[in-house]
Amino acid sequence: MHRQIYKLVESAKFKNFILFIILLNGLTMGIETYPFIHEKIENELLIFDQLVIAIFLVEIILRIYAHKTAFFKDGWNLFDFSIVLVSMFPANSVFEIFRVLRIFRLLRVITIVPQMRKIVLALMSVIPGMASIAGLMTILFYIAAVMATQLFGNAFPQWFGSLGSSLYTLFQIMTLESWSMGIARPVMDVYPHAWLFFIPFIFIVTFIMINLIVAVVVDAMNHLSDNKDAEIEIIEKTEIEELKDEIKELKELIKSQKE
Repeated sequence: MHRQIYKLVESAKFKNFILFIILLNGLTMGIETYPFIHEKIENELLIFDQLVIAIFLVEIILRIYAHKTAFFKDGWNLFDFSIVLVSMFPANSVFEIFRVLRIFRLLRVITIVPQMRKIVLALMSVIPGMASIAGLMTILFYIAAVMATQLFGNAFPQWFGSLGSSLYTLFQIMTLESWSMGIARPVMDVYPHAWLFFIPFIFIVTFIMINLIVAVVVDAMNHLSDNKDAEIEIIEKTEIEELKDEIKELKELIKSQKE
């Protein structure tokens, strides 16, 4: 019985079925955002949502039974378990936040598709490097925000009147969204030399720091590709060795039959 359950939960058909339910549930949650559709099939959507919860609950129970304590030693399993656990809360006014969090069920696609898991793991591996860059960027942002508040706060309190507003304005400038005509040029009308502040800030934060983050992510993706090539090479070598062993056994069999 245990072996059969284990084969079931690890089979491709079972995983594809759960993947189909996840994607279909994501589609129905998107439909709920359209009031004119939601009002017509509200009961059907509610029944389907309860059915999805039941399917996920049965799936988790089967996986726990199949893997036993090993289930709780895997981070991806705990991730699935927490999402299903959140789904169990009633979606009433008291637990309204859990109704919103239902959309996180779509994240279970990551645990089912191996390629997505590898990408997530690769991105997680660059967190230390990303944290260093984020820390340096935070320091630069703080310095620039204090300077901007002191330089432009009196004339432009809506943008640079406080540290918080300056940080938000500088974030907008970093994204290059209406930074020139919307912010920089109006400030330069009052402070003609303000470009000496804005140009270096954009150059350092936008063109250097952001590209550093991109470089770290691209490097992680390259390592993922290299690891994948290495895995393929190992699999090919293993298959070749197995084929050689089979040929050797076949030769010995033929030889023994001749004798």
